Amino acid sequence: MQLNRIIILLAVAGGFALSASFASSQEEASKATTQPIYRVPRTVTSAIVNPAQQEAEEKGSQEGERIAELPSLPTSKPHPLDRALEIAHNGLEHIHDEIFDYSAIMVKRERVDNRLGEMEYMRIKIRNGRKVGEQNVPFSVYMKFLKPKASAGREVIWVKGQNEGKLIAHESGLLGIKRFYLDPDGWVAMKGNRYPIYDAGIENLVVKLIEKATRDRALGLCEVNYVEGAKINKRSCTMIEVTHPVRKEGLEFHKAKVYIDDEHNIPVRYAAYDWPTTEGGKPQLIEEYTYIKVQLNIGLSDEDFDPNNPAYDYPAN
Repeated sequence: MQLNRIIILLAVAGGFALSASFASSQEEASKATTQPIYRVPRTVTSAIVNPAQQEAEEKGSQEGERIAELPSLPTSKPHPLDRALEIAHNGLEHIHDEIFDYSAIMVKRERVDNRLGEMEYMRIKIRNGRKVGEQNVPFSVYMKFLKPKASAGREVIWVKGQNEGKLIAHESGLLGIKRFYLDPDGWVAMKGNRYPIYDAGIENLVVKLIEKATRDRALGLCEVNYVEGAKINKRSCTMIEVTHPVRKEGLEFHKAKVYIDDEHNIPVRYAAYDWPTTEGGKPQLIEEYTYIKVQLNIGLSDEDFDPNNPAYDYPAN
């Protein structure tokens, strides 16, 4: 009976998302998550395109983690998304060449089965998959949940190509008596989540943004605003807002906002909204992911993604 209770509680484990543990104390992390997350200046510029002016293009490429596997920059008629695509391609190249690992606090909220979940806060560590000399360094994810209280203390680790592809998770408190090896695509790990854990991280986010923008560009009508001076946790960002005024087959959202950290040249917030359910109503949040307190290239090692790390709270195997 107790084991069944543990499995049920694990069903709400975070599968994403991101999207890293800090050297700061629990008190500092808690303080950081209570700060205002973002602010946007009122002044924006916009552009709009008529579908009749556009040529048909392919709807996008297959999913991949590298620039070579993504659609190239469009060469047909100008489109408001062209600048956003250029920013994204340049950002992905920067991440691939310059960012090996990072830690952050990720703030996540998702709508699953038409139900908007609670805001979740977690410390994350991400090591991007790379080949260093003759050695392949696998893409690696560590998450420790901070909020809400029901999931605080939970830890999750996933390393590409290890543990038979499974994530390693445990609960906290009296229920944290066992490690669980879970299929990242299985119903337990995916319960309450839009994406599996192997889609976590900033690099994967940029890849998906490029794929979405490439498809949306081919579908025609959209409005794009570029806003300078937006703030995420008091850091200067450029905000790109994409709006599809008319619902159309193939479009995933009514409005989406991407915030690019001006110093680090990485996206630190993505939020997407569905069309209003009633005329004149507000758009409904589909998903949002925000990275705060980001620290780049901190030298993460295999130990950071090992459940036997003495700094972690995993029970004995």
